[in-house]
Amino acid sequence: MYAFTAAGKLAPRVAGLKPLVYVPNENSGDVAVIDPATFTIVGRFRTGLSPEHIVPDWDLSRLYVTDMGSSRLTVIDPPAAAAARAIGVPYPYNLYFTVDGSKAIVVDDFLGARDLARNGLAFYDRKTWKLLKWLEIPRTGANHLDMSADGSFMLVSGETSGWVVKVDTRRMSVVGEVRVGGLPIDVRLSPDGRYFFVANQGEGGVNVIDARTLKVVSFIRTGTGAHGLGISRDTTKLYVTNRLAGSISVIEVATQTVTATWQVGASPDMMAFSADGSQMWVSNRYDGTIVVIDPARGIVLRTIATGANPHGLVYWPQPGRYSISTGITR
Repeated sequence: MYAFTAAGKLAPRVAGLKPLVYVPNENSGDVAVIDPATFTIVGRFRTGLSPEHIVPDWDLSRLYVTDMGSSRLTVIDPPAAAAARAIGVPYPYNLYFTVDGSKAIVVDDFLGARDLARNGLAFYDRKTWKLLKWLEIPRTGANHLDMSADGSFMLVSGETSGWVVKVDTRRMSVVGEVRVGGLPIDVRLSPDGRYFFVANQGEGGVNVIDARTLKVVSFIRTGTGAHGLGISRDTTKLYVTNRLAGSISVIEVATQTVTATWQVGASPDMMAFSADGSQMWVSNRYDGTIVVIDPARGIVLRTIATGANPHGLVYWPQPGRYSISTGITR
């Protein structure tokens, strides 16, 4: 699944861009721009309220900031590393694209049962941003998702429900679900396309779901508050941020076993990798910092203060032919 995301495989469209790390600060309402060569903040710009994630467009042409509190997407022009314009969409917590690039999917994440009717996915035409369909997800806390190998369906985590929901991307309808318990958060397709990994913050580990049968086949215990997922450039390792334990677990994909746990402190949340895989950038959601880690040695190289509640950061550019979402290219 990740043959085109190996180190150095930059698409011609982004090959000439200067590498930069963009960090959305949820509570301070801005984006910090960091030069990864010097670990210094080289820019900062305002967004709307509650910027949650920074998402590369499917065609790699631009970046979107999901300003959930302002019901808009702030568009970033990568060459300028600055906000260019805004697109109005209701309550965008997260943003994804279908494998064929035809649809943009905005995740509206409302956590309580009373908000269930506003909990779901808004499907848009990716080019025109015309609303195609609103799909209510019948499990609270619609949060993260990933696409199947052929792009025909996605698995959506219901953070506060303990369920993961299967959605047909063509019909834009719910076609299945599986209960995992706890608090399912991040979702990532395995390199061979056979499984979905689901970080379960409430259970302290990763649920492994068979992509064909939608059955939970195993559970990998990592640490308290398992939250974000990332796959190494060579696709042999799955990294898990344990937000409440202040650690990162390393899982060998082939054996689905934990081979190391790094104590990095603070509150590790979401992660991003440099294009060559030599740096892992992790947001400390509740500590106002980013840590840069050497994934070969599991040591912290630098800690950088960015703003209040740094969240879904992106290192740009990334290898890959197209983007599915923050940290997911193929």
